[in-house]
Amino acid sequence: MKITAVTTFVNRMPLLITGDAPMVGGQARTAMETLLVRIDTDAGVTGWGEGFGHRVWPATRTALDRMVAPLCIGRDPTAIAALMYDLARSVHGAGRNGPLMYALSAIDIALWDIAGKIANRPLYQLLGGSPRADLPAYASLLRYGKTSAMEPRINEALERGYKLIKIHEIEPDIIRAARRAVGANIPLMVDCNCPWTVAQAVAICRELRDLKLEWIEEPVWPPEDHAGLARVRAEGGITVAGGENTGSANEFHRLFERGALDVAQPSITKVGGVSEMQKVFALGEAHGVRVVPHSAYFGPGLLASIHVSAAQSREVWIERFYCDFAETPFGEAINPKNGRIAIPQDPGLGVDPDPALLKKFMVEA
Repeated sequence: MKITAVTTFVNRMPLLITGDAPMVGGQARTAMETLLVRIDTDAGVTGWGEGFGHRVWPATRTALDRMVAPLCIGRDPTAIAALMYDLARSVHGAGRNGPLMYALSAIDIALWDIAGKIANRPLYQLLGGSPRADLPAYASLLRYGKTSAMEPRINEALERGYKLIKIHEIEPDIIRAARRAVGANIPLMVDCNCPWTVAQAVAICRELRDLKLEWIEEPVWPPEDHAGLARVRAEGGITVAGGENTGSANEFHRLFERGALDVAQPSITKVGGVSEMQKVFALGEAHGVRVVPHSAYFGPGLLASIHVSAAQSREVWIERFYCDFAETPFGEAINPKNGRIAIPQDPGLGVDPDPALLKKFMVEA
């Protein structure tokens, strides 16, 4: 079997917004972008992957189309480890993180989709199987920056059956309001997106210790400040999570050796796909670090995260960006029900995008 084509697609899906629009990067967000890749083979088997997209999709798409895709043509898609090794070695001069790694992640996910389809089994079964039919999902609210906009979203998520809530806020008063809104018994996580110096992060953590947060996520700028994260973990009094911007299992290994994280959050569309995500889970097990993937996606990235997580010995939480769409190419497969998300049971990732909706939301280059 040989790869005959690698094609990229960008979907921009409008959000259904009630009240204030969420903020991303200081700007109101009204839509979400998904960067998809399709790998075709001479045997008629097609695989779908996803590279980190959102607002940076032009860079990732360029890396895919111009650097990575041409190297895939004619290769055997079933020899995943060998192909991914060769691709990584071939393009490493352009960087071991960022758009090149996002592009490699997309390819790896698509190759595993093909593997599952060839075997006629869902991906999680190829990775070790699972006794579970679904996994707990947590509502990962976007940033609103004010209590009056955040609280209705929390209440709505609780009414929909979510039993785990994460907010993307940095103001202590808003975080305290979130704890009041969810109550004392619902796990509450806070994702900061790297706003503080180490000293500031330690001070904020100490101020918020009484809230009994499940974790505080990416509290330090820059995110690769391993020593700083370790200090926050040692001195702040709150469980520290991070890793969505980490580009390889090797870097996670360094984080674990430094004692920088209680919770590791590899992003399957950034870290190297299914293959590398499995390594991070194994490293976490060896170092006593809990792994809870970052999965703020709405296509193969989310589906692949579910499959890899399902194959673990312990139940893993799944992040679902808390936002709604009128329709998406992946339908109900990306939507939790009563706070849990189903593990797809069809071959490969379990769902191919709806061609009509793929075309409807397509962004032309």
